[in-house]
Amino acid sequence: MTINEIQDELIEEFSLFGDWMEKYEHIIQMAKELPVIAERYKLDENLIKGCQAKVWLHPDFKDGKILFSADSDAIITKGLVSMVVRILSNHTPAEIVHADLYFVDAIGLKEHLSMTRSNGLLSMLKQMKMYALALQSTQNVN
Repeated sequence: MTINEIQDELIEEFSLFGDWMEKYEHIIQMAKELPVIAERYKLDENLIKGCQAKVWLHPDFKDGKILFSADSDAIITKGLVSMVVRILSNHTPAEIVHADLYFVDAIGLKEHLSMTRSNGLLSMLKQMKMYALALQSTQNVN
């Protein structure tokens, strides 16, 4: 699936819920379904700067695609990182760098997240794009 197809799928999922309490429950469920990150990646260097909660993000580069693993010590934040991992993982660096990430607005996350969570989500997305940009530049050099 393309990044846009995954975003559209996620937007459709959220449209099934009538209110934000149900949407938060879905975010929490997504957190519970996030594959566990290997303990060896829970390092300070893998912490996302700009998140109030601790968020670890690790990229693996395999067969031309980036596979992200992540975790957080806060359940809502873990659900948010689960969403971005679902959307951006298993795509090429170029696809990630050039992705238009419209799901945040379409779901209504900007209006319903606290300022600190919203900033944290933007920091996660920025870091994932930075990893992709770095990997893309090393591919172009080789």
